[in-house]
Amino acid sequence: MRYRILDQHGLNFLTLTVVEWIDLFTRKAFADIVIESLRWCQEHKGLEIYGFVLMPSHLHLLARAGSDDELSAILQSFKSFTASKIIDHLKDTTKPESRREWLLNHFAFNARKNKTNSQHQVWQRDNHPIILYSPHVIRQKLNYIHYNPVEAGIVLLAEHYLLSSASNYVGGKGVLDVIVMEDLWNDIGYVPTAGI
Repeated sequence: MRYRILDQHGLNFLTLTVVEWIDLFTRKAFADIVIESLRWCQEHKGLEIYGFVLMPSHLHLLARAGSDDELSAILQSFKSFTASKIIDHLKDTTKPESRREWLLNHFAFNARKNKTNSQHQVWQRDNHPIILYSPHVIRQKLNYIHYNPVEAGIVLLAEHYLLSSASNYVGGKGVLDVIVMEDLWNDIGYVPTAGI
């Protein structure tokens, strides 16, 4: 079943997942492609990011389209661009990658299996959007995003995970600028703490 973004300019919780849940973003080079592409979408496509975490096999976002572009179009462009950059990186034999052939084979298999127009499929097609309609649900999803690395046993404190907006919410500077929802916290009487 494919899910559609019902409110293209509303705040959505999104999950973008690598095919077969492959742990791709354990490699810094691939994580950097995603972070730089998100930054580009913020600067050039009007993507507003309120929270994120890049886990080894997936990306969670709290985001909305702040421009005339629809959120689904921005995400499609992001996924297409990052997939192309990842495949180019994998095909470049001057760059170290112990899983090169294995990854290329799996991405090629998924493209054939899902009958895509490309030779490789890196991302699953669906983004599993959930519209965020209340401060309580927004806080719940933001906490879920930030605690993902803690639940996975990668870090003890959410703000210690580099590929997340958790540090942005405790007064730090993350790898990606996000819109911190301080007004939201004031509206519901909630103040994030160091443990988010």
